[in-house]
Amino acid sequence: MADKLSGVEASAVSLLTRAVEMDQNGRFTESLVCYQEGIQLLLEVLKGSLDDKKKTRYRERISDYMGRAEVLKTHVEKEKQEGKYHEQIQIVDGSTGHSYEKVLGRFLDSALSSVEVDDPYIRSAHQVYNFLRFCELLVKSAGNVRHILLNTGLDDDVNAQHAQKSRLNELKTSLEKYNCVLDVKYHPALHDREIRLSNGWIIKIGRGLDYFKATPKFSVGFCDMDLRQTHKTTVDIFHTKHTKPAEQGNR
Repeated sequence: MADKLSGVEASAVSLLTRAVEMDQNGRFTESLVCYQEGIQLLLEVLKGSLDDKKKTRYRERISDYMGRAEVLKTHVEKEKQEGKYHEQIQIVDGSTGHSYEKVLGRFLDSALSSVEVDDPYIRSAHQVYNFLRFCELLVKSAGNVRHILLNTGLDDDVNAQHAQKSRLNELKTSLEKYNCVLDVKYHPALHDREIRLSNGWIIKIGRGLDYFKATPKFSVGFCDMDLRQTHKTTVDIFHTKHTKPAEQGNR
């Protein structure tokens, strides 16, 4: 039992240390998630501890972290309501731990019903696979998503265009089984890379969804994107109360 508590405590310390670091760097939504997860783990340690001195210390730390988390939550909500929220994440070249779930998952809540993606390079097989992984995250994490609009560009090669459309049509058919409609619109002059969520969040990724490095098929990181190395890119996160839903996203 002591060993288990020790492991839980170590995980809590790691999460809360990361929460403080991100808090100091202005990455408030990430910090808030880590505070919440770390506090839950400390509560588990508190319940299992028999040492009164430790329990007193845990209660004090939990109270401090809960207070800071509440301040962050209020700040984020205020900035959201005023349409001023902005958070930036720098993804370093060759780093790991930046799957779509880690980068985007915290913005996928029960209020999310539609998603609009601008990415000119959902063309080759690996790029469509990236978009597929993103759609899987939407299906898994936000069960109320009923519409996805992809704005992308056609491949320059005519034969490749056929493969591109075939892959996206296959994905469209698959999503229908989850009561989700995928619409794909092709734009010859599209340059922006942006994800707009109907709950107000806007995520701009410098490289779009294609920020992972190529990995051999039988290497660690091929399936688990948290273990795959990334290219250098910047993620900018905004919130607006006036985001245009994908259902109305005619361009």
